[in-house]
Amino acid sequence: MAGQGKGESHGVDDAALHQDGPIRDDGTRRVRVVVSGRVQGVFFRATCATEADDAGVSGWVRNRADGRVEAVFEGRPAAVAQMVAWMRHGPPEARVDAVAVTEEPAAEPVARGPGFVVLR
Repeated sequence: MAGQGKGESHGVDDAALHQDGPIRDDGTRRVRVVVSGRVQGVFFRATCATEADDAGVSGWVRNRADGRVEAVFEGRPAAVAQMVAWMRHGPPEARVDAVAVTEEPAAEPVARGPGFVVLR
């Protein structure tokens, strides 16, 4: 898109980039993030999983049939915010044109036990 540089994300709720949002009784937060641009075939999922593991976030990431990448992050609010911020630029070869962040309700955990997985 013209006028959009790498890392710019239009349509993102800036509050979702911070630590606020629904927090469960156990102190965790969950968000779903969908990114578009040049995000498939550039090690986006693998790098995302490494970043999420380093941040201590649970959840998953997958390629979508429409060419976007979707992820769910759950963990400490600061760690979830860190992952949302990372999704705005992704790995070096990626070009992120847009990021959509949706807060998910405080329900049961997104994954059984700690960890982050790459879905096919």
